[in-house]
Amino acid sequence: MEKRRVPAKKVRIYDILNGKYFPGSKEEMKASYVITPFGDKVSRVNIIATVIEKFESEDGNYSSIRIDDGTEALRVKFFKEDTAIIKNVDVGDLATIIGKVKEYNGEVYINGEIVRKVDDVNTENLQKLEVLDELIEKKKVVDQIKNLLDEMSEEELKKTVKNKFGIDEEPLQVIRDNLKVVKEIDYKPKILEVIKSLDRGEGVEIGKILQLSDLPENVIENAINELLSNGSLFEPKPGILRKV
Repeated sequence: MEKRRVPAKKVRIYDILNGKYFPGSKEEMKASYVITPFGDKVSRVNIIATVIEKFESEDGNYSSIRIDDGTEALRVKFFKEDTAIIKNVDVGDLATIIGKVKEYNGEVYINGEIVRKVDDVNTENLQKLEVLDELIEKKKVVDQIKNLLDEMSEEELKKTVKNKFGIDEEPLQVIRDNLKVVKEIDYKPKILEVIKSLDRGEGVEIGKILQLSDLPENVIENAINELLSNGSLFEPKPGILRKV
């Protein structure tokens, strides 16, 4: 039987790094994957990001780039005959990166397969919009699950979530773990990065930030109020935020 390649999913780096990693198994022919905070199972990814670091070993057996998509940064690694893949990009370039999610010594990274320079910034904007539109719908599902947590028994919850949303036990547990937000964490830097990545020159609606973030609304609102108070954000229009 011919082995079919898993489609590469368009995702944010933030959701890869803040999900839960599950190792694969060569014996069972099972690929490694990450379950994102929204319950998405991601094994192979398609990311458009800026190259911020580049490394090539002297013996030619290893190379890597570090990429940033405006939400987070991670490393993309290449081994042996694949090391030449990064020859066509330099630091500062915008690129499409396709590869498999891997982990080594606690670092989640991408085992690179394709790196292709992107010359048209509209390509990046279009992909971001596709990802954000999908995240808005997934956020609605997570919010519904959050409301069900205190209303149902464990078995009722699993059955309802499976039947209504098609979500199995494993991603459900990741969603639940992610909802247990540690309120002491300072989320202001994250909010600033979200606003920076969404702003196309006219600011970002507060409602858009609430829709897209996987944090509770009160956490987001408190962070925004602090950022407005300390001068990191301003409101050019009511309900519109811009980074100073």
